[in-house]
Amino acid sequence: MTASALPGRGRYSIYTGRATNWLLVVAVGVALTAPLLALGGLSHGSWLDPAGPAIPLLVVAAAVLIIVLTGLSVRTAAGPNGVSVRCGLLGWPRRTYRLEEIERAEVIDLTPSLWRVSLGFWWTPGHTYFTVRNGPALRLAMRTGRNVTITVPDPEAAVAIIREAKSA
Repeated sequence: MTASALPGRGRYSIYTGRATNWLLVVAVGVALTAPLLALGGLSHGSWLDPAGPAIPLLVVAAAVLIIVLTGLSVRTAAGPNGVSVRCGLLGWPRRTYRLEEIERAEVIDLTPSLWRVSLGFWWTPGHTYFTVRNGPALRLAMRTGRNVTITVPDPEAAVAIIREAKSA
């Protein structure tokens, strides 16, 4: 995470941060693998038999690979060009929010809830989430009415940089 201030005319600050959650990958892997291994152990076929555990294990491996490639980490940059978000090892999904689109930026506290899952990349009609952990996060209120919540290591610094860029 960096927040660099360069004094002088025509200079600006940029915030970059990366939040990673290996525990999420391990937990999802175990949650998916354990029941499938139990079911595979109950089958009387061989490993490669369609009734055996090979196919379910391939499905689990594919699911864990997708989580690692797209949902393991969130990289964020904020500055005079707006806020850019990239997820996972491949940087996809990615999205850039221009300063003109952002009405305000604020720090919120993501708390776990039984009724609202807040981990990963997901979209609803009024909200977009790029989150990999609970705790303080950056929320962008867009001019369209949509809210965007992003996990960043230092949301206060990101908000300060966005406000500075908007005022320049």
